[in-house]
Amino acid sequence: MTFFKPVTNRLRRLAGQQSPALTDFALDKWEIYPSETVWQPPAIFLPDQLDRIRTTEFADLPATLKACRGNYDIKLQPTMGYRLRDVDLVDGVLYHRNAEMHLRPRKWRGPLMPTRRETLSGAIYESWNGNRWFGMWLMDDCLTYQLAADTGAPVATRQPQPGNMSQFESMLGMTPRRLDDAHFEELFLFDDLAPNRHKASRGVAMRQQLIGDLSPEPSPGVFLLRGAAGARRVLRNEMEIASRLERDRGFRVIDPLAATVDEIVAACAGARVVAGVEGSQLTNGVAVMPPGSTLLIIQPPDRMAVPLKIFTDRQSLRFAFVVASGSGGDYEADFDEIARTLDLLD
Repeated sequence: MTFFKPVTNRLRRLAGQQSPALTDFALDKWEIYPSETVWQPPAIFLPDQLDRIRTTEFADLPATLKACRGNYDIKLQPTMGYRLRDVDLVDGVLYHRNAEMHLRPRKWRGPLMPTRRETLSGAIYESWNGNRWFGMWLMDDCLTYQLAADTGAPVATRQPQPGNMSQFESMLGMTPRRLDDAHFEELFLFDDLAPNRHKASRGVAMRQQLIGDLSPEPSPGVFLLRGAAGARRVLRNEMEIASRLERDRGFRVIDPLAATVDEIVAACAGARVVAGVEGSQLTNGVAVMPPGSTLLIIQPPDRMAVPLKIFTDRQSLRFAFVVASGSGGDYEADFDEIARTLDLLD
């Protein structure tokens, strides 16, 4: 029974049995966009910055440093679609035979689950990473939604959070069916991780949807505050840096938690630079920045991450960074280094 699968699948893993991928059981699979080779542009940074990076997130240190240096080709996997039958959704996990796919953390840890389930057909566009990080939801899951919408039946388990997420969904016309438990007679899944030209074109379409009839006015830049929101990455002198960028460089300072999406879009859609502490709040700007503009991140030295570079490379944006000092969630950045990095953009 499906309701015992969380336990039986765990026992298989403990016994050393590797679980197959859910897509291994697809009745049909098709190539939405083929594999392609793309050039990785270098990031923009001062000469001594890479030496400050101590630890990384998502990728190991050599791969992260390589991504920062750029100037190499990478072969991307194709974008794929899959069709399966008789898949159960139970407490945020998809089950089929002895395979499972976790979309979000389970709320209930026991072997028995609720027995009332709706039967339907649908297309899943959300991901584990998108359900954990707002930035990956906006820059990945919202683009995969467009693939799911082509089937006519997008489905999600996550409820929209008040604030920016709900506003983005409304502006993008996202109206998924939201379910906790269901039986799918037919289910569509997508492998949409590759930052290829097909995904980039969907990013361009999303930008246009968000901008709408707005005629963005060019501006020197926007600084998106992070503050103490999300995982702890507190820049002790964040307000000082924001104020100096506003005074010396003509930047506009915005708190994404206090501003509406319309206000953020209006500010960032014409910005030459969007800057701020590394984190998902920056994707509010990345989603609408004009091609050729630059994302400048203030990067903690103990959690260097490259997803934002993947997003900017994909959307023909430039990626620059300054590595802060500090550790354990508390950091400080040198304004002179930020200013000199901005000068490199010229």
